[in-house]
Amino acid sequence: MIDLSSFYEQGSLKSGLPATAYNDEQFFQAECDTLFSDNWVFVGFVHELAEPGDTQPVTVAGKPVLLIKNTQGDIGAFHNACSHRCLKLVDEPTNVGSMLCCPYHAWTYNLDGDLCATPFFGGKEHQPEGFDMSKHGLKSIRLAIWHDWIFINLSGDAPEFVEYAKPLIKHLDGINFNQVTPVAALNFGEVSCNWKFLMENFIEPYHVQFVHRTTTNQPLEDHYTIVDDVCLGSAVDLNDSEQVKGSLSVSSRYLTLFPNFIIGRYFPDQLGVYLSVPVDSGHTAQKRVIYTTESQSLSEPEVEDLKKLWWDVHKEDHAICERMQLGRASPVAASGGLLSPHWEDSVHAFQAMIATAVIQKNKQN
Repeated sequence: MIDLSSFYEQGSLKSGLPATAYNDEQFFQAECDTLFSDNWVFVGFVHELAEPGDTQPVTVAGKPVLLIKNTQGDIGAFHNACSHRCLKLVDEPTNVGSMLCCPYHAWTYNLDGDLCATPFFGGKEHQPEGFDMSKHGLKSIRLAIWHDWIFINLSGDAPEFVEYAKPLIKHLDGINFNQVTPVAALNFGEVSCNWKFLMENFIEPYHVQFVHRTTTNQPLEDHYTIVDDVCLGSAVDLNDSEQVKGSLSVSSRYLTLFPNFIIGRYFPDQLGVYLSVPVDSGHTAQKRVIYTTESQSLSEPEVEDLKKLWWDVHKEDHAICERMQLGRASPVAASGGLLSPHWEDSVHAFQAMIATAVIQKNKQN
């Protein structure tokens, strides 16, 4: 059983999730079975699937998933397993052409997941008697595309995406998404920490003036938190004299959509979207795509400056989150530490959603 009693102890100060929520594989599996299966999970970027036949293998809730672009230009999501012997079909991003062929026995699918060929499956006859090709295509997964961002829902039971994401969408008013353009990507590989530390670090402003003192001079008192149903985060509003171009010292919104979508809005003309993929209880793969919001044309040096800024910022955050992970080995962390009632109420709300999902799983077991 997973014990979360300390998290729900009442008092003027609230504790965080216990250490087991960050370093225990049983807890991680409970998350996979609940919140990563039942909700809309961010899995990829539309612009990375540019041509028919482009594929992107991803992992969601520990399960292999395949994104693929068809001949009509639509993106579909499927379980990344052949219907014959369940081999993982695609290991790396690639273009498969007009057909997807299993390397084991050459079962072949079109870009809509329909089974098209089963060589010699019935002996000299390619289909045995009674075999219905139409029933053995790739198994599809519910998918939603919102601007450049791809989400899937493994269970198929989540509300319609636009309804689910409404709390986040309203905080992005004023953006003309037709003018939002990806200009750079940063691939950080694996970060040695639990996925929740990266989420929690993003949505609380308490650390900014300490961890990012070389990249921003935003006063802590100018920040505020955002707790709006499944949208959690923080924000800062600066006047013209406080804003510094080429740094983090600009008016900003740091927003998330539960469980793993992260979007940063930096006024007047930049967005950053983060894809964080849990690998296991102690590792997370992360990348960031940088966007301009007014169809700006940036020079190569300007793009490189942006990439360097955000690389440095992320490395500062990653170092802290990895030390947070190491700290969870201490017995002191068993009770979860303390959360600021002012600056970390967004973190507590995020953790409460985690706890609720896992407790429901406990009760079912």
